[in-house]
Amino acid sequence: MVNLPTQTDPPLSPRQTLPTMYDLPSDNPEEPGLPDEFHFLQPLLLFLTFQPANWNRELVFSACDLNLYYDVNHPKWYKRPDWFGVVGIPRLYEGRDLRLSYVVWQEAINPYVVVELLSPGTQEEDLGRTVQTPGNPPTKWQVYEQILRIPYSIIFSRYTNEIQAFHLVGGHYEPMNMIDNRLVMPELVLSLGLWQGSFRGIKRLWLRWMTIEGELILTPEEEAVEAQERAVEAQERAVAERERAERLAARLRELGVEPDDVE
Repeated sequence: MVNLPTQTDPPLSPRQTLPTMYDLPSDNPEEPGLPDEFHFLQPLLLFLTFQPANWNRELVFSACDLNLYYDVNHPKWYKRPDWFGVVGIPRLYEGRDLRLSYVVWQEAINPYVVVELLSPGTQEEDLGRTVQTPGNPPTKWQVYEQILRIPYSIIFSRYTNEIQAFHLVGGHYEPMNMIDNRLVMPELVLSLGLWQGSFRGIKRLWLRWMTIEGELILTPEEEAVEAQERAVEAQERAVAERERAERLAARLRELGVEPDDVE
């Protein structure tokens, strides 16, 4: 048996030397955000629970990471909100087709609420700290506040679980106050708040839509689970009632009374 010499200074593994997902936010320098799983799941939860009580569901549209074209004079300029919601517009474009983008001069209705999720590469613009440079499109904040005049702009950080919310007042965004840890939007008969729970198997603090009273608006999966639980409870009650009736019938027979003769 040959004893191989021991390497005294082995090379470090790639796990220790190569960049991690936090060091490689994007392969596109023009899109420096982090396209992580949270940026898929959190907007999806907002999409599934955005159900304004005063609007028919067929006249409610919301989208995740969809190009939003906002300037008829510069038709190629767009922003891409993490999530936005519109009311008074058909779910399908002209009632027949899924949208490839949202073009405000075609739709004629601007978004009513927009949500941005903070990323290390986009937080300066999301928070309105960047300044438009000559010859370049306006900043995201300018578009939402001054051009589209979106009534509600919400910013949520997954790192600090902090919500920063703004309501359009007199043409300018003013900070919103939380009521019972929720952002109340009476025009939509909705509120937006944080919820500690499991969504798609991931337990964390999520941003989700609620009724104006603060009750959760259920996702289709949650509705199915709740319906199943109600069915099980109804079945258990039926079994209990049948067993109770059988015990009562047996007791009547012990007393010499035929149950069918009792009204």
